Amino acid sequence: MIKFDKVTKIYPPDVTALEDVSFEIKKGEFVVLAGRSGAGKTTLLKLILGEEPASDGQVFFDEEDMKKVKKRHLPSLRKRIGAVFQDYKLLSAKTVYENVAFALEVIGADDEEIKKYVPQVLDIVGLTPKTTKFPRELSAGQRQRTAIARALIRRPEVILADEPTGNLDHNNASEIIKLLLKINELGTTVILATHNKEIIKKLKTRTLLLKEGKLDKDASDGGVIL
Repeated sequence: MIKFDKVTKIYPPDVTALEDVSFEIKKGEFVVLAGRSGAGKTTLLKLILGEEPASDGQVFFDEEDMKKVKKRHLPSLRKRIGAVFQDYKLLSAKTVYENVAFALEVIGADDEEIKKYVPQVLDIVGLTPKTTKFPRELSAGQRQRTAIARALIRRPEVILADEPTGNLDHNNASEIIKLLLKINELGTTVILATHNKEIIKKLKTRTLLLKEGKLDKDASDGGVIL
């Protein structure tokens, strides 16, 4: 579903964020993208989203070469990818329900669709009792659940989670990981970027280890050392 073929990304004037990176991710996989801060994890996710072009090599999404995707077609491709970030990126003036509904509104969904799907997704992430709350009234874990619900509402084929537990305590981090595993079990491909050693060790799933922009290891059981 996702393929990197000898991908290098250089930012001007001469900062190499990724160097000669190659791997494939199949539909339905749960993959951990591990590495210390500055290893290139976020850059790699941006290449998948089409937010950045590769300087060299090829990035494929569902066999489509990202370099050949025209700018006007990028929005429709991005609808197939949900993104979750460390800092939530919620709209402070909107409730939980409204934050999730907004993701449908911007793509032209009608009221009937919104009323049907928003409650379903909020139920999946365990936020049904919090639908009328504003972000400031939520715990950090609940805010991240709201962000995940917003990413899920478009029924994406892939979820990219960029350090989603970075601002959370141990218990909330564990709950977010359980939620991502649940989403994966429902058929969505999940790529989790993290530098949290405890999470990497506990998951014991396929792990791509980045070190200074290079793919240092591709381990099927998560057995990597940062």
